[in-house]
Amino acid sequence: MVFTIQNTDVKQKDADRAVVVAITSRAVFESGAGDGDDVYGVGVAFQLLKALQRVNERLLEENPAESLLFDVVLITTDSQQQQQSSNIISSTRHYGLEISRFCFSSEEDFIESLQNNNVQLFLTTDKNEASQASQKGVLSALLDQQVALCPSDQLRVVFCGDAAIQPDTDTMLASRRAAQSFWAQLGEMQRRFSLNDSPLCFVLLTSHGGRESCVGSMLTLHSSGVSVDEAYCLAGAPRGPILSLLQPHFMLEE
Repeated sequence: MVFTIQNTDVKQKDADRAVVVAITSRAVFESGAGDGDDVYGVGVAFQLLKALQRVNERLLEENPAESLLFDVVLITTDSQQQQQSSNIISSTRHYGLEISRFCFSSEEDFIESLQNNNVQLFLTTDKNEASQASQKGVLSALLDQQVALCPSDQLRVVFCGDAAIQPDTDTMLASRRAAQSFWAQLGEMQRRFSLNDSPLCFVLLTSHGGRESCVGSMLTLHSSGVSVDEAYCLAGAPRGPILSLLQPHFMLEE
């Protein structure tokens, strides 16, 4: 069972142009740890949401008629939070979060909610949910506690260039097509801003191979319209230390 509630506090985005991002409510809110009985505490994805909103604000500052905007959908599969749906909506209003729709579904049917809303990027703290969505061709990224420490004034995205060495199964090809479509939209957003004053920062990271591998991944992104702000070739070194310095909001496989 899947049902959706539209957030009447938020102006709805252009369905033909908006970039739809779905985030699980468990990543955004911590049940029972807020400022009041009907307000949840903030979760690991709170700063990420604020960064997405900042991009939208800057796009509208550049062009008040802009329609290429992030459209955020909150996905709830947790039965306890579903029983307290009014708390989720109250918490969204309390923190001033620009969430367009609230989708409630069972754990078995959450893929349907992603497909019904034409989601282009799914963000979750649950590895199994991310895997299921990817297998259905929905671009997904796994969030961890590090995201909570990220600054909200600039959306920082890391592209991992090592996926190109993986075998091309049908699932991989479907995921790659979804990724390339999303990259193209990010690139179009990026071109709205000058290099020195952008609310978007794109970083390329390759863990394996040498300079040629890094350059090849950079060209792949460039062909999709994405210009990389920073690039790092680790050549087998662990990526944990550099990621802690970069503080990305999420990482996408290239």
